[in-house]
Amino acid sequence: MEFTKGHGTANDFVILPDPDGAFDLTPELVATICDRRRGLGGDGVLRVVRAAKHPDGAALAGEAEWFMDYWNSDGSFAEMCGNGTRVFVRYLLETGLAVPGDGDLPVATRAGVVHARIDGDTIAVQMRRPRLYAASTAALGGLALPGTAVDVGNPHLVCPLPAGLDLAALDLTRAPHVDEDLFPHGVNVEFTAAADAVDGGDPHVLMRVYERGSAETLSCGTGACAVAAVALHDAGRETGTVVVDVPGGRLTVTVDEDSCWLSGPAVLVATGTLTLT
Repeated sequence: MEFTKGHGTANDFVILPDPDGAFDLTPELVATICDRRRGLGGDGVLRVVRAAKHPDGAALAGEAEWFMDYWNSDGSFAEMCGNGTRVFVRYLLETGLAVPGDGDLPVATRAGVVHARIDGDTIAVQMRRPRLYAASTAALGGLALPGTAVDVGNPHLVCPLPAGLDLAALDLTRAPHVDEDLFPHGVNVEFTAAADAVDGGDPHVLMRVYERGSAETLSCGTGACAVAAVALHDAGRETGTVVVDVPGGRLTVTVDEDSCWLSGPAVLVATGTLTLT
């Protein structure tokens, strides 16, 4: 099985080209591939398959040629992955599988069709506008941290830290406890802290994330979009550009009237052949 390894702000993925949907990809195989000691290691798997050849993408084949079949590192599915989409687009371009028309490249996902724009090393993807829909709480190491539930095509709970609590000191080796009635299929939990203003965005936010199905990751694109929407809401604004710093680097999120743009680097770092045993 041929593979490529890529990352977006250290949110890393194993990319498997399967244009005709011929692979029998299973949760067990995905978990093995993503194991950082027994496999290649990654936060998830991106299978590159034509939308018309995948049951979850066939209905979108008229809008996008390629479907991003995204799997979390534990072998579960995810509806959407912002950083994964940007890496997926980088792969399509560098392998010649796609050429952006007028700077726009559509990609089918389980959350619908998203559009990408390419500007050198930076790839931006347009996703649905985040929807803030409920107040909830994440319990972490004896702390009860209030937050806001946000829908970005997948579920998020954004918890701004109170003054005096150090973001870097949070123990994310275990999953935060959340309201299972509100999040029956799990949720990505983002913890945030305000940061000094920087060029290119206001507000400026620091973020760590515990992703369902993957544990703590160094970045989460849809999480950054959720965080940006909450930061703007808390500032009394509905639109704007927010700089979100994650442990793996910097993302820029622009929320407009109709959608959300996630921008940042997307890098391919290795190719090879995976031996299945």
